[in-house]
Amino acid sequence: MERSTFVYDGDCAFCTRCAEFVERRVPTTDVTVLPWQFADLAALGLTAAECEQAVQWVGADGSRAAGPDAVARLLGTSNPLWRVGGALLRVPPVRLAAWPAYRWVARNRHRLPGGTAACALPQEARERLYGPAGRPPTAA
Repeated sequence: MERSTFVYDGDCAFCTRCAEFVERRVPTTDVTVLPWQFADLAALGLTAAECEQAVQWVGADGSRAAGPDAVARLLGTSNPLWRVGGALLRVPPVRLAAWPAYRWVARNRHRLPGGTAACALPQEARERLYGPAGRPPTAA
């Protein structure tokens, strides 16, 4: 791969808002940020189940990370200020605390600013209601 890839849940409004923040405010170098629903998961070596569980990082070198570890990798590609944040997420006590915090946010993302009820639904239920791309199915 030529570029590293950060993959998030595009069906979740909260996740999408966070990704939009990253694209606007976190200047990254050679990183593609995209929803997993539009990613070539096989080419990235990811599964839909992995992407439903947490954000994913696939480095240009083939390295992989999930959840707060993926966020740390993403921040590590930015300017010095954001790189400090990424480095802090890698410090063992911070990393140890980051995972439970990440899981709590993931479980409650539908309650957070920008979240919607669809964020709380399992992926298969979201696809039935909103279609595979997160949009309501069109009538034929």
